[in-house]
Order: sequence, then structure tokens, then C-alpha cells
Amino acid sequence: MKYLQNIHTHTICSDGKNQPEEIVKKALELGFDTIGFSEHSPMYFSDVYNIRLEGNEIYRDVIPKLKEKYKGIIDIYMGIELELCAMIDLSPYDYVLGALHYFPMGEDIVAFDRSPEEVKGAIDKYFCGNGILFAKRFYEFFAETVTGMKEKIDVVAHYDLCAKHRDFYNFFNEDSKEYKNYALEALHAIGEKVDIFEINTGGMARGYRKTPYPASFIVKELKNMGKGVILGSDCHDMNYLNFGFDDGVELLKSNGFNSVMILTPDGFKETGL
Repeated sequence: MKYLQNIHTHTICSDGKNQPEEIVKKALELGFDTIGFSEHSPMYFSDVYNIRLEGNEIYRDVIPKLKEKYKGIIDIYMGIELELCAMIDLSPYDYVLGALHYFPMGEDIVAFDRSPEEVKGAIDKYFCGNGILFAKRFYEFFAETVTGMKEKIDVVAHYDLCAKHRDFYNFFNEDSKEYKNYALEALHAIGEKVDIFEINTGGMARGYRKTPYPASFIVKELKNMGKGVILGSDCHDMNYLNFGFDDGVELLKSNGFNSVMILTPDGFKETGL
């Protein structure tokens, strides 16, 4: 890549393994041009809500200090990975990644970014074992939430996260017309509000997937829609800061992309691959 940036990273302030400055130093070692932090937003329904609330307060104190310390050496951005089930004040952040890890079912909040056993349990409990209905609910809620928001999302993160275990477990047929229709219908609805989507290699880094998010047919449609893309590793361990970037570039090029979007002091700009 001509310009090396990752704005989807996590530190010990939420569920990452490293201190923020460790990641900055690793980015410099790897030749990154800029780095962005994107801690998870606090989630009122999570059993680690208070921990993440406290971590986010520390995060908002630490990152501005790092920005100043490394000024002129590397540009640092302070973003947030916003859980769409848990809206918060977005004004302190340089950018917002919109993500869906949960959706409501009646009075319950269903978590699906989990182990295969837990995903199967959720499908059995809420969808009578029908995985395609699970995927349908995911995409419909994703679209409903984004299109109904007043707040601005800069980037949609790991769009097809419901297919996290696609390469090892057959919870639904990702090649079926029904599944593709659900995914693409929601994609077009979300695309009315958001212009940038993420090519995410985090599932590869953690051994859940063999390919990046999202699937190739979705990336192709993003190109047809004229949408921009970023490349991120959803880094929770600094040793995977640029993990799978070559695979991400290959996925983009095979679907007609020759550029990505990068975050700059003047907002998101396009640059060649």
C-alpha cells in the first residue's frame, strides 16, 4: 500500500492487550503513516459496562496526550467503535466506526460476536435453529438502526459480522439468493447514510475466518455503489496491527477497487492502493 494506516485498533482501555503508546511505537516500527484508536463504546447491557465506562474515560485522557507527544512524528486519531445498540455522546471523537455486535429480541439483547457454540445457542433459542432467519434479523436491524440515526457514522465496520464463522460452521448458506438479498438490501439502505465501509481482517487475525469481512459479493456491490473503503485489522494485539492487509488489498483489487480512503486532518481522503 502507498499509505499505511489502521484506524480500527483496541487497547487495554477496552478489550485489547496493549497500552496505547505500545501500539503507537509498533506503528512507527512497521512504517505506518498514521494510526487511529477506536475503543468500544460502553454498552449498558454488557456485564463489563462499568469497566468499559471507566476505560473510556482513561482513553479520552491518554490519547490526546499521545497526539501531542508524537506531533510531527506520526498523526494519531481518537475514534470510537460505536455499538449501535448503545448510543453515546460522539462529540469527543475524531471519527466513528459503526458496528453491530448485538441486536434486541423482545426484551433480550442477543450477542452473536461469540463462540460457535454460543452463536448456535442463540440461533436455536431465538430462531428455532433457522440460521437464515438469524442473518435476516441481523441485516434488518443493522439497516433500521443506521437509517434511523441522527448521529453521523463515518465508517461501517465488519459489515457481515453475522458470518463470522463462515469458513468452519454452516449456520446458513452464504451463497443462497435469500442470504444475498438480505445482505444487499440492507447494504443499499445503509449506503444512503454512510459512504465508507471497512475491509476488516480481524477475523483472520483471530482464526475465525480465512478471508476478510465482508464477503466478495458485498465488496463488489460496494464498488458498484461508488462507496469508499478503508482497510483495518480490528487490532486487539499490536503484533497484528497490519495483519492480512495483503489479503485485503487482493480482495479490493479483484472487485475493481484501486484506492482506499484514509483519515487525514481534513477528513477522509482517497489514496491509491
